[in-house]
Amino acid sequence: MRLGALLSFNDGSNPNAVTEEARRFEAEGFDSIWSAQAMGRGFMLMDPFIALSAVAAVTERVEIGTAILQLPIYNPVDIALKSWSLQQISGGRFILGIGVGSTESDFKIHGVNYKQRASQFEQSLGALRLVFETGQVGGTGLTPWPGVKRGPTIFYGTWGKNVARAAGEFDGWIASGMHRSPSECAEALVGYRKAGGRRAVVSTIQVSADVDLGELRDKLCAYKEAGFDDAVVMFMPGAPLPAEVRALV
Repeated sequence: MRLGALLSFNDGSNPNAVTEEARRFEAEGFDSIWSAQAMGRGFMLMDPFIALSAVAAVTERVEIGTAILQLPIYNPVDIALKSWSLQQISGGRFILGIGVGSTESDFKIHGVNYKQRASQFEQSLGALRLVFETGQVGGTGLTPWPGVKRGPTIFYGTWGKNVARAAGEFDGWIASGMHRSPSECAEALVGYRKAGGRRAVVSTIQVSADVDLGELRDKLCAYKEAGFDDAVVMFMPGAPLPAEVRALV
């Protein structure tokens, strides 16, 4: 099982925090680096595309991805353009992880109707796929670079009945390990595999200051034994060193 890490929260005092952390994660053997997304929740997170562009510029091996981007609040053409750019900068290492979104404040900030997020997701996803497929918008060619024209691999961050959809319509599935136990995630993974799902990622596994590394090892082992391809940890303030966590897998 591959081990990834989410970019950590930072207080903005160090403008090099993202690039320093990215270099550290790659040097210590992490397989992927991801950027979460949240707005208006009492703390600041960097825009995922900007953060991952910085990561791509200072790394060579690790995959990079959004975990996850709330697609309904964005213009799909803008996401296509940013995705092509990030693919190009990273040499094809970018994974676009998308979801419907679950927090109303994020939608209010963007002036998007939260109650209509599911239907807006469908519209935006259809438009995004069409741009990637054709390289055009309304008959106007966008002329993407040949190597990235088809767009990045797209993972679906979801739960419940939509897990089967992730298996049939997307390149991978992102499950949240923040609010669900390893056994719940394992059960959902069974359905995902039965539906033909390929790569499965369990993300947002919190590593806090008071974490027991033995218990964390057991949790990561449980995800591995269940059949997840990737586990992605999120380091909270005061957490053990990334090298200590990387050594557990």
